Amino acid sequence: MSSSRLSATRTDEMREQFGERLRESVNLAPYTSARIGGMVDYLLIAKSAKELEEMAQQLWNMDMNFRILGGGSNVLVSDRGVRGVVILNQARKVAFDETSAGPRVRAESGASLGSVSRRSVDRDWLGLEWAATIPGTVGGAVVGNAGAHGGDIASSLEVAEILQQNRKPESWRVERLNYGYRDSVLKNVPGSVVVLEAAFRLKTAQESLAKAKLAEFAAYRQRTQPGGASWGSMFKNPAEKYAGRLIDTAGLKGLQIGGARVSTKHANFFLNLGDASAADVLRLLKTVRDRVDKQFNVELELEIELFGDWDPDEIEGVARQIDGNA
Repeated sequence: MSSSRLSATRTDEMREQFGERLRESVNLAPYTSARIGGMVDYLLIAKSAKELEEMAQQLWNMDMNFRILGGGSNVLVSDRGVRGVVILNQARKVAFDETSAGPRVRAESGASLGSVSRRSVDRDWLGLEWAATIPGTVGGAVVGNAGAHGGDIASSLEVAEILQQNRKPESWRVERLNYGYRDSVLKNVPGSVVVLEAAFRLKTAQESLAKAKLAEFAAYRQRTQPGGASWGSMFKNPAEKYAGRLIDTAGLKGLQIGGARVSTKHANFFLNLGDASAADVLRLLKTVRDRVDKQFNVELELEIELFGDWDPDEIEGVARQIDGNA
């Protein structure tokens, strides 16, 4: 990927198209859960699904590549930043509806998945209680089939509103997303689709049952997962194994490179101790992956995604770079 900004002509086109909404040379670190990352050339902030749709179509019409950043909880942004355009998704409208078919919640893609879950539980609705402690946005969860505690998006989603270039938004039922473990068809078409909204079909629980489940999951998270600047799980669980257990058994808890450390509480969580660079984290990922492979003959696959201007040689064999909701 080129390390240069857009040409002066293209920059002028961007300024003319977006006016005061366009921000230039913005540090992305504050917009990520781990507080790591370099500068993006151009940042747009979408405050609604309609605004997200309009921005995406405008950029496609300009033949301008862009990426969407949500909660920044599942991405490692390069120290060299992101060339081109990032849309920060802050479309957060949520609507709850009690229908004859049962309760339903519809959320814009920039809404916090954890918040949507907790607000559903407050109504004694079951179906998203497993997501109460998951960081990140609805859009990122829909793309990556987020899951925890035996639940996932594939088992909860009814329909997602999907935008494609030069098309009106379409309602994709869950079957069309072809979900797998932390995977969907949306991951295979980077940069060409945008999640605008998602609707979840829930069910009414006996009074306090949903709240009891949420409290159980929250207590489990408190016991087993670290706080502070970090991501969710760094690696996917291999078939019939747990990545955290493999890393722990390999003696890697507490391993530190630069300002990045493997958590001593849960080995599949990495921490930014305050001054970690993306390069520190990548070196730690490679070290952990290599040692687990050497000891157990298991190649761990990244669950987080690399975002921005990475040298292909730097990430070879570790991950592929993708665009999309994050």
